[in-house]
Amino acid sequence: MDYYKTLGTKKESSPNEIKKAYRKLALKYHPDRNKGDAAAEAKFKEISEAYAVLSDPDKKQQYDRYGSTDFRQRYSQEDIFRGFDLNDILRQFGVGGNGSSANFRSSMGGNGRYNSFFSQGNNGGCGGGGCHAAPEKGQDMTYQINVTLDDVLNGAERTITLRKNGTSHNVSVKIPKGIEEGKKLRLQGKGGTSKNGGPPGDLYLKVEIAPNDTFSRNGDDLVVQKLISFSEACFGTKIEVETLEGKKFMVKVAPGTVHDSRLRIRGYGLPVGPLGERGDLYVKIGVKVPKELTEDQKVVVEQLQATGL
Repeated sequence: MDYYKTLGTKKESSPNEIKKAYRKLALKYHPDRNKGDAAAEAKFKEISEAYAVLSDPDKKQQYDRYGSTDFRQRYSQEDIFRGFDLNDILRQFGVGGNGSSANFRSSMGGNGRYNSFFSQGNNGGCGGGGCHAAPEKGQDMTYQINVTLDDVLNGAERTITLRKNGTSHNVSVKIPKGIEEGKKLRLQGKGGTSKNGGPPGDLYLKVEIAPNDTFSRNGDDLVVQKLISFSEACFGTKIEVETLEGKKFMVKVAPGTVHDSRLRIRGYGLPVGPLGERGDLYVKIGVKVPKELTEDQKVVVEQLQATGL
């Protein structure tokens, strides 16, 4: 779903223009004004999701950065609607939050605070004929998935085995390039089975980045440590640096380089999202201090100490 197209706005639209577009559509498609119209309910759900993202500067920035498909993989519906008080917004627009059907509330998914988005009226919004419980969605499931820095660099496809109702199930998942630790990959309809014929829940895979023996991650940049001797730090040297994908560079270390200095190799970090450019590779320089010295080395070091080094 293209959130801008859903609201009839553009990427460069101002916050006020986005708000006006949502207000116009909310007045048109609100369930209280379209009793029993399933198409209007579905449209209202779409525009509310779009506004929840585009009205939040942080979510909008992430959406603009990653695009629709990857954004919806990274953000669960709970993430999208977190901090979004729809009833309060609708009251500002002059649209009541009461009277919406229980069926529509269920279609928004989730429990707890999601149900408060559309509170029922005294008759439950079901009309004079009474209510019939809508089939409930199956339970959402969350698992942890470990990915390597190579997976982050190149993307990957994994098959994981889950147990549901005592039975093993294999599920394929695509890991997008540039995935960040803590993000959740959403697999729609791969969660728990509904108890009364409703749609299955969703499966969320929480990403954890496996430690790497050589590289550490700093956002979209990578850091690798290289040790040089004291004399090399004084006089300068060249060291070989291998990137995550195995490409080798000879990097010049300038004379007088101090401990913890960093040298940058542009464009050899991790991808900024699946289609973005790559971050940088930083070479962190450490100066080796020997634990033991030979007798000749002791003499030389003592001489250096006498000169103030």
